Amino acid sequence: METSKFWKLRKWWLNLKQKNKIATRDLLYQNYLVSRNSPPVVENIPDAKTKSSGIVADTPEYQQWLDRNYPQAKELKKIKLNCTTLPYRPLISIIVPIYNADENFLRQAIASVIEQAYDCWELCLADDCSTKPHVKEILAEYAQQDERIKVVYRSENGHICRASNSALEIATGEYIALLDHDDLLAPHALAKVVELLNQHPEADFIYSDEDKVNEENIHSGHFFKPDWCPDSLLSRMYTCHLGVYRRSLVNQVGNFRVGFEGSQDYDLVLRLSEKTDKIFHIPDILYHWRIHLESTAADSDAKPYAANAAQKALSEAIARRKEPGEVLLNPDFPGVYTVRYQIENPQLVSIIIPTKDLADVLDVCLKSIFSQTTYPNYEIILIDNGSTEAKTHECFAYWQQQQPERFKCYPYDVPFNYSQINNYAVTKAQGKYLLFLNNDTEVLTPDWLEAMVEQAQRASIGAVGSLLLYPDDTVQHGGVILGIGGVAGHSHKHFRVTQAGYVSQIVSTNNYSAVTAACMMCRREVFEEIGGFEEKLAIAFNDVDFCLKIIARGYRNIYLPHVALYHYESKSRGHEDTPEKQTRFAQEVGYMRQKWQEICSADPCYNPNLSKNHEDYSLNI
Repeated sequence: METSKFWKLRKWWLNLKQKNKIATRDLLYQNYLVSRNSPPVVENIPDAKTKSSGIVADTPEYQQWLDRNYPQAKELKKIKLNCTTLPYRPLISIIVPIYNADENFLRQAIASVIEQAYDCWELCLADDCSTKPHVKEILAEYAQQDERIKVVYRSENGHICRASNSALEIATGEYIALLDHDDLLAPHALAKVVELLNQHPEADFIYSDEDKVNEENIHSGHFFKPDWCPDSLLSRMYTCHLGVYRRSLVNQVGNFRVGFEGSQDYDLVLRLSEKTDKIFHIPDILYHWRIHLESTAADSDAKPYAANAAQKALSEAIARRKEPGEVLLNPDFPGVYTVRYQIENPQLVSIIIPTKDLADVLDVCLKSIFSQTTYPNYEIILIDNGSTEAKTHECFAYWQQQQPERFKCYPYDVPFNYSQINNYAVTKAQGKYLLFLNNDTEVLTPDWLEAMVEQAQRASIGAVGSLLLYPDDTVQHGGVILGIGGVAGHSHKHFRVTQAGYVSQIVSTNNYSAVTAACMMCRREVFEEIGGFEEKLAIAFNDVDFCLKIIARGYRNIYLPHVALYHYESKSRGHEDTPEKQTRFAQEVGYMRQKWQEICSADPCYNPNLSKNHEDYSLNI
């Protein structure tokens, strides 16, 4: 599929809603700031000395988080003492390729290693034939001061991959950590890594959360990440910094590959993750990515070759994994990629729609399916749950006449139970793929079924969800976050469709623990394996329970930003506004909390530092 065709709908939205496109030197972060309506106001920040964390953030919210969570001097002393008593104290080699680094930034980067609470490290510096004389002077100075600092001087400039490999050649640690020559490690970074290794010595790859720091050392752009989400990685390099890797495994996969400069870490993680699933995440800010005019952190156009290298790395990754397809660049959100897989066999998709009356709403849904859908092989299984209005039966008759091969209607007149109705519908469906769809939806993306089948055909994938929008072009569903409001909430609800969300969360393909069954696809074999929908959950959370049963079987669930539908939510069932409905809702909440307490308390596709009260990825403060 051509990139221009693929992004036609989103580009139309962008042109319509955002005629004057915001110029930014950091699209990912600035889109988040716009979405939160809280642009940084550096001049209003109090003096750093008044802050208990000792560092200054660009927003009051992030400053509050840092004050509560960033270790102070007294705490660092305890961390340092604890490190000396750990039974497992591996040597960590910190790999730093250097080329014409700014003097102040380079000194700060090296100092951030020397000041680590964990002392069993070696700093492997590779000068890539810098032309600025201060670089060699600084490296020689520090190497003389501390025997743990090792320097290799390359005789010719070879760019970042060759320089990184030169640093690797002098590394002797069991693990390596990657540090850019102008970035900073948090003082407790290595300590947190080694604490985890004492709990999980089998770890092959560890990554942490990160933020950005400007030339004045003001912190911004926090990125609190999910635990390991392989499909999210195929859409953006989300693990990024801090990355710590078992050195023997890095050597095994061939170290850094020349030709992937600018996305060398991305390529490395893609290859490593094909060799191990022992991947761990530390939900703490351990790395500070420097923002300056020449850095990728400040400007996605600073290294334009990086996007091409990432596209190449992703293309080779899906080929190695024998999942052929095409990797598309996102023209509006640099750093975001979309994998469109080849469909091995366009087998039958059964679109299951429960309905009762509301003929006009249903007609919009059906008309959008039949007029928009480009996938060649589908059927509609309409379950009539006791419609009484003549207009509704006229609608049934009309579509049976218009689409006699595709449209099938079955009466099922029982008290409304979403789970029971859909389980019954599956017995009438013939498709290999089951698409559960609300009757109050409207298809906006012509190749929606192709996109969903591409993912559903993959053996690792359970449920496939989509971007659902309110009629005012704001987000209704962009994935389900567990624990919001006690059980679950929708990611980025009420954000504008033109917004990227938190670090491009809305516009990138992501793993979620659950997606809504207002539009959800899975293979029939997956449905049967987990026993379908739980009929004890008549109204609420049946789709969440369905998805969590899928997770429990070892599959992954996924959200697709490039499949968009309108969802006229609650038109069919109404709101929870009667005592009877509220009692039933409370019972279903209790069922979910009892059955799925552990995962609802700590959603692996979310982050404990993010809010459990709001759906906007704001901070948990």
